[in-house]
Amino acid sequence: MSYTLYPVRKQRLQRSYLAVPGSNPTMIDRAIKSAADYVFLDCEDAVAPPDKEQARKNIIQALNDLDWKGAGKSVSVRINGLDTHYMYRDVVDIMEQAGSRLDTILIPKVGVPADVYMVECLMSQIEVAKSLPNRVGTEALIETPLGMANVEAIAAAPSRLESMHFGVADYAAFNKARTVVIGGLNPDYPGDQWHFALSRMTVSCRAYGLRPIDGPFGDFSDPDGYTAAARRAAALGIEGKWAIHPSQIELANAVFSPLPAEVDKAHRIIAALKEAEAQGKGAASLDGKMIDAASEKMARNILIVADAIKASAAKGG
Repeated sequence: MSYTLYPVRKQRLQRSYLAVPGSNPTMIDRAIKSAADYVFLDCEDAVAPPDKEQARKNIIQALNDLDWKGAGKSVSVRINGLDTHYMYRDVVDIMEQAGSRLDTILIPKVGVPADVYMVECLMSQIEVAKSLPNRVGTEALIETPLGMANVEAIAAAPSRLESMHFGVADYAAFNKARTVVIGGLNPDYPGDQWHFALSRMTVSCRAYGLRPIDGPFGDFSDPDGYTAAARRAAALGIEGKWAIHPSQIELANAVFSPLPAEVDKAHRIIAALKEAEAQGKGAASLDGKMIDAASEKMARNILIVADAIKASAAKGG
């Protein structure tokens, strides 16, 4: 084990990440009553340019008027891109008027560490000027070739960054991938064409203490396809997936929740290793298989998620 270690910056339950356009107050009202762990209110792609300012106002009102914490929800806002003139007003207005009610800001199309730095500089100044009682985190949306080329540097840079998300639609478009679907498999490719990108982002996140989250699956009429994509992501170590439609929330929650049998086995692994340790042994046998210190780490990963789910349920999530 290297002497250089990066602890998890912020542990949050994020199995399902529900996308809600800020231009639709009705959908916002429904989102807080949903089973999603995390909701992001969108100022960016889901909002047409003529509706940007009203969407921002709707989001501020929703953050202030709705009891997100009481509903067991974490809440984020996806601001507009740094290459637009909407971005600074998104950060300033939302942070000044509703920053105390916000968990994170999702920064789209992050390409270099300085993109995160710029947003966080504004956030820090506003928190001091307004004496906000909380420190709002940031999340980076990796959806461009530049962002993927710099993903390790973005993850490693000192920041408020808590998580990275894979934005498959723009990533495909910027790479000129021959597809018009969002998140689905291309039959011309022998396997999952998003595997490398997801794996690279996940490794970067795990190296520097961030949560890796998979992005959207566009065909909400295909629950089997969504579930398969989520399972592939979970196999890589990803913690959750976007839901662009309410029907996808339960699918994500199911895939990224440990099964009762997995939780039971995790407890038995830890108990068996404690017994082995008391006997002066570094390894043990359970169900006919060897287990050791690495097994304990994997077991504790399962129990952390299981405990977070219990805590969320107790809060009403």
